[in-house]
Formats: sequence, C-alpha cells, structure tokens
Amino acid sequence: MGERKGLNKYYPPNFDPRKIPRIRKPKNQQKKFRSMVPLRIRCNTCGNYMSAGTKINCREEKVIGETYLGIKIHRFYFKCSKCCAELILKTDSKNSSYVVESGATATRVCDHHEEEKQAEESGDVMSSLEKRTLVSKREIEVMAALDEMKSMKSRRVSVSVDSMLEALSRRHKAEEEVAKEEDAALIKSIRFGMQRRIVDEETDEMKEKKKKGRMDAIDEKKPKTKKLACIITSKKKKKMTSLGLASLCQNYGADEED
Repeated sequence: MGERKGLNKYYPPNFDPRKIPRIRKPKNQQKKFRSMVPLRIRCNTCGNYMSAGTKINCREEKVIGETYLGIKIHRFYFKCSKCCAELILKTDSKNSSYVVESGATATRVCDHHEEEKQAEESGDVMSSLEKRTLVSKREIEVMAALDEMKSMKSRRVSVSVDSMLEALSRRHKAEEEVAKEEDAALIKSIRFGMQRRIVDEETDEMKEKKKKGRMDAIDEKKPKTKKLACIITSKKKKKMTSLGLASLCQNYGADEED
C-alpha cells in the first residue's frame, strides 16, 4: 500500500537534485480553479443573468504590463451558465472591485446608502434630506407593525384552550337563559280562556247569521210563486171572458135571423 501511495521512495546514494532539468513556465500561464462570480452580470449573447455567488469553473492569468501601486491585476475567463459564451472579468484594485472586459455587462443593484452618499457629495442636500425623512417614516411604520404583531402573538399565547371552552359554555348558558325568559313572557301574554269564549261567541253568531240567511232565501222564493199563480189566473180569466163574448155574439146573430 505504501508503494502505491508513493509515501516511501528510494533515493540512491549518488542522487544529485541539481542534475534534474527544470521546466520553464511562461509568465502569464493560466490556472484552472473553481470560484464564484464576484458581481451580478448579464450575458450579451443570451441575456441570462448571473447573480453574485454563482459557482463557475474559471481560468485565471496575470495581466502583463498593468499594475496599480505595485499591485498586480488578474484576469478571469469563464463561460455563461446558459449559452456557454466566454465571459471575461478583470480586477479593479483602484475601486476595490471587478470590471467586465467582454461578453457581458455588469448590472448594479440599487443601494440607497450609496445614492445618499453620492447626493451629499454632489451637493444636493434637500433631496438627501427628503430621502432620509421617507426612510425614517418607513422604519417607524415597520416598527409599529412589528409591535402590533408582537402584541397579537402575546394575546394568543395568553389565551388557553380551557379559557376558550369556559367562555363558550358561559355564552351558551346566557343564550339559553334569554330564550327561556322569552318563552315565559310569550306564555304569560297568551290568555287561553278568553280565546275560547271569543271563539264560542263567534260560532254562535255565525250560526245565527246562517239561519237568518236561510229564512231570507225562503222568503224570497215565496213571493215569486205567488206572482206566478196570479199571472196564470189572470190569463185564464182573460181567455174565459173572450170565449164568453164570442158566444154572446153568436147567440145575438141567431136571434136576429129568426
């Protein structure tokens, strides 16, 4: 196992390390390693956004002939995570940040503190004051909302299941008592004996009215029959008188002839 891992090697007594030929590497030789994107960028070919902290496999090299106060500048090559286009970044030691050389554009996240600093430096004091007042108002509103949330949580914590059940039972008892009182008041307001008497009186009156109606109907029918009888007798009398006159005329004519 030791021979396979190369932990123990044999050096002969005539070994001279100065005789080993050294490999000369170029000054700007690239190194491969795995890193993360230092800033938010957007690919120019596909429009894909790569946020800061995205892991990438990159190649690093030193920029020849560029330094800042003796600090060496490094260049990084890596590929887009979507279209595999080559993107190049370079260190900016003056501003302690990075610069996009080609293949992408840096997208900046809005930072209110940096904007305020720039406004103060430029001399626009009134706009910076307005922004500060707005920020302070927002902070006050957020704190008030947090206090309300904390108070609500404390109330919920203080309320237990037993107390809730007790409150519900009390409410049900109060509702039952109110219902009983209403039923008792309704029963007291109703007078059953008086209602029976009124009903009996109404039935008697209805019977009397029905009897009177029947008698009136009978009385109305009687004169009609009498009228019909009178009309029939008058017609018979007229017929008899007409027949009597006719017979008298005939007898009178016969006497004259004789």
